[in-house]
Amino acid sequence: MKKRLSPAAKLYMAAIFLFLYFPLVVMALFSFNDTSSTYTFTGFSLKWWTEMFVNEAAKSALENTLILGLATAVCATVLGTLAAVGIFGSRHRLYRQALLTVTNVPMMNPEIVTGISMMLLFAFAGALVNQKNVLGFWTLLIAHITFSLPYVILNIMPKLRQFDMNVYEAAVDLGCRPVSAFFKVVLPNIASGIFTGFIMSFTLSLDDFIISYFTNGPSFQTLPIYIFSLTKKRVKPDMFALSTLIFAVIFILLLLMNISQLRADKKGKSEVK
Repeated sequence: MKKRLSPAAKLYMAAIFLFLYFPLVVMALFSFNDTSSTYTFTGFSLKWWTEMFVNEAAKSALENTLILGLATAVCATVLGTLAAVGIFGSRHRLYRQALLTVTNVPMMNPEIVTGISMMLLFAFAGALVNQKNVLGFWTLLIAHITFSLPYVILNIMPKLRQFDMNVYEAAVDLGCRPVSAFFKVVLPNIASGIFTGFIMSFTLSLDDFIISYFTNGPSFQTLPIYIFSLTKKRVKPDMFALSTLIFAVIFILLLLMNISQLRADKKGKSEVK
């Protein structure tokens, strides 16, 4: 039997959600303000949204962020799926636990430590090949894949544990090649975990600032870094519009991720019944 929340608990939860989301609501509201005021709403207008899409620097940063996010999501999902299958298929328990522990390190490590260490690594690699300006798209991609990979693995591992490997072995015994059996039998059953890992990788790449700040170069600027550069002077409401757009995209992606997870859970329960 489910317990009902007391009025005090409901009020406490409402206060928490208000504290978390009220600043976002205010930011979205003032992105439609008629003037550049950040404390008085004078009237509804789409002027700042129009100016946002006219701003070439912001458009370039947005395009770079989307390209980087998609590339990160694809690479991290492919590598994470292969890694999860390899870890799950390991017969040595201690070896498997050691791999999972190492996988969790990028998530537990502070982002500033990861960013500085990767910057030093790229600088050292550049010195070995006599290249000074090594920081750019590829260094950002490697850094984003590094911190996104553990999330993909952790999303796929539970799906592999829920899957009955006897079905895979039966497919192989009936003449199906191991690779073909994986794509026909295993992959459809872990597809929800792969999709969730893909969305999470894209979201993390889209949102990251600290690691990107240390591993990006002058030739490739992401949106969070561009917005940070604007904080050195007065921020106009077109940045409110841009931030609202990013929040809306991330919110939609999280909804899709949760819907996919709920459908997978329902499917698992129906198969058990």
